[in-house]
Amino acid sequence: MTTFPTFPEIHHLVATWLAEDIGRGDVTTSSVVPAGALGGAQIEVREPCIVAGMAAAALCFELTAERFEGVLEFKEIVGDGGRVDAGDVIARIEGPLAPILTAERTALNLLARLCGVATITRRYVDAIDGTKARIVDTRKTTPGLRSLQKYAVTVGGGSNHRFGLDDGILIKDNHLVAAGGVSDALKLARSSSPHGLRIEVEVATPEELREALDEGAEAILLDNMTPETVAEAVRITANRALLEVSGGINLDTVRSYAMTGVDLISVGALTHSAPSIDLALELLAPETED
Repeated sequence: MTTFPTFPEIHHLVATWLAEDIGRGDVTTSSVVPAGALGGAQIEVREPCIVAGMAAAALCFELTAERFEGVLEFKEIVGDGGRVDAGDVIARIEGPLAPILTAERTALNLLARLCGVATITRRYVDAIDGTKARIVDTRKTTPGLRSLQKYAVTVGGGSNHRFGLDDGILIKDNHLVAAGGVSDALKLARSSSPHGLRIEVEVATPEELREALDEGAEAILLDNMTPETVAEAVRITANRALLEVSGGINLDTVRSYAMTGVDLISVGALTHSAPSIDLALELLAPETED
């Protein structure tokens, strides 16, 4: 499932984050920036990255300008998905200086996180180039940022797993304990699940894999297996079910898993461990209204 945040959703999230940062008002800016001061600024990246989150960043500045009863212009220089190097300018903002400075940190925080997700995703995607496997994300996201982080994964060339618990049935180890095993869990899920939802079950051994296949599982998650065991699982499955692999996979090992012939490789690190990209807003020479 591909997840694209809607404009109302982004608007709500950005407004919430701005309210958190601004509180009762930006007392520093109101104290030292002359009323009516105009000027411009540019956002520069300090390290190579894949750009993601420009619409959310623009909205940070636009909503803050409305708070100041003014209008500014956000000029996107590099759009989402663009590859940039250290020192590149990805956006310019022109207008009243007060809202530019007030929105600065919220906008940069968002861009840093989302560019980081897109960048690490692209590294994983590049690492398995030429194989049939696809890199997918997980639900290991930052609360409140899921839709934007999952969007950034797609910007980096990855794919989205289920967005939430209502998107699909994924029977994991604790569900298996509660249900009494692989066969019982699949039977229960099939008898009570809403029509059209795919049922996927997690297995940890070749024996559980065979049990899942015998029960007609549509998709199987191979959890914490070595590449050698995964290759054996691919042979046993023989295209009877979609195979996903997860658990402890990193950039050093991801290609060895992709070479086994699995369909999906889920990586929680895309969202829970992506390093923020170093970027900055630099103010240009200001002007003062007559």
